[in-house]
Amino acid sequence: MPTESATAPAVLGSEPILRPPRLGDGAQLWRIARDSQVLDVNSSYAYLLWCRDFAASSIVAEVDGRVVGFVIGYIRPDSPDTVFVWQIAVDAECRGRGLAAKILHALLDTVTPAGITTLETTISPGNTASQALFAAVARERGADLRTVSLFEENDFPDSHEAEQLYVIAPVQRQEERR
Repeated sequence: MPTESATAPAVLGSEPILRPPRLGDGAQLWRIARDSQVLDVNSSYAYLLWCRDFAASSIVAEVDGRVVGFVIGYIRPDSPDTVFVWQIAVDAECRGRGLAAKILHALLDTVTPAGITTLETTISPGNTASQALFAAVARERGADLRTVSLFEENDFPDSHEAEQLYVIAPVQRQEERR
């Protein structure tokens, strides 16, 4: 059984390290998603694959050797200038400090040199925190944000809220576009 210090919550006393995920981070991503009580939790296997196959379009935040937040995404095969953000989450004890925005900006700063101009994500109508996060990131980057209906409730085989598609473009920082 782990000691209390091994499972104690991370505290953001110093700046987190923002980096691509490694295979060994998969279990921590799964735990953060599960504990968020907001995200659809994928299988632990999916998070391991994500860390292996989509590390170039994903970022984790690490404090004292522990992942405390992440964004996982992929480059859309039929739209190679678009990164789709699948999930973004921050441990409960690290929320309210702007970490999610830092992680999202780090992802965009990582993928824009490869020609990414657009970010897409879906957000359910009840997830006001994510709505505010993506709106703030668009504003901070001087980008346009538009939303369109993508998946209706009856598109899902289980009880799931509708999902609106959020499109942010251009994602390059304003000073990069000059």
